[in-house]
Amino acid sequence: MGRPPTFLASALAGEVAQPTEPRVGPELAEVVLTGGFPEMIRRTDGSQRRAWVRDYVNTLVRRDVSDIAEVDRQRAMLRLFRLLAQHSGQLTNYSRLSGSVGLDDKTARRYVGILENLLVLQLAEPWFRNQLKRVVKTPKLHFLDSGLLGALLGLTPERVDADRSLFGPVLESFVFAEVRRQSTWLEEPCTLSHYRDRDGFEVDVVVEDVTGGVVGIEVKASATVQGKDFKGIERLADAVCEPFRLGMVLYDGAEVIPFGEGRFAVPLSSLWAAGG
Repeated sequence: MGRPPTFLASALAGEVAQPTEPRVGPELAEVVLTGGFPEMIRRTDGSQRRAWVRDYVNTLVRRDVSDIAEVDRQRAMLRLFRLLAQHSGQLTNYSRLSGSVGLDDKTARRYVGILENLLVLQLAEPWFRNQLKRVVKTPKLHFLDSGLLGALLGLTPERVDADRSLFGPVLESFVFAEVRRQSTWLEEPCTLSHYRDRDGFEVDVVVEDVTGGVVGIEVKASATVQGKDFKGIERLADAVCEPFRLGMVLYDGAEVIPFGEGRFAVPLSSLWAAGG
């Protein structure tokens, strides 16, 4: 839209950015599955986008990876690349990943590090403070372009419409990448992580600024939000104490809905809410 988005700066100030151009349902899915690569945006046909992704991945592994590291098992790297797509938005389990593609644990970690250096994916570290002993301290894996991720998974707006559960992990990685991008535009740095405790309560994205202020963001592919969807955010808020700035459940709707003080259901399209 040619204007800086205000979503993250507003959240860190304890405020909710109102969506300026709402996208819901199939329109939201189209935005997410298109992603941000110019080549994907220019192609309006989904099959052409997926064909471009196949070529891109092959080129990435055979040329770009070779430029920065000695990878002598390109086929295994390609298999790992596609397997990582199936684990985007999940806790990273190197033993499971390496065993599935015939690599040892150390090599799998190295290959994931290479893809991080190429800005294809990022590991989101767990949020915790020293006194917290009941948190899961395992990083979460996110692809940084949702169009690339969706194509690797063979997703289309039609498949998403038929089975909404397929959309959740892609949507979570989309939100993480959008918030990450906006974090680089702030005057002061902030960190992005995730929260999960041993009771299974979790928050998909935790943003913490230099003063220790925290924003919790939960992502939901549904068009409805209930009070129970804030349970992870409440656990996080209890762990943070002060200053907990805001707790949001991003959902596939068009209206901002309050769920108590500092708790809101917020349209996913608020991510690209823009200032005047």
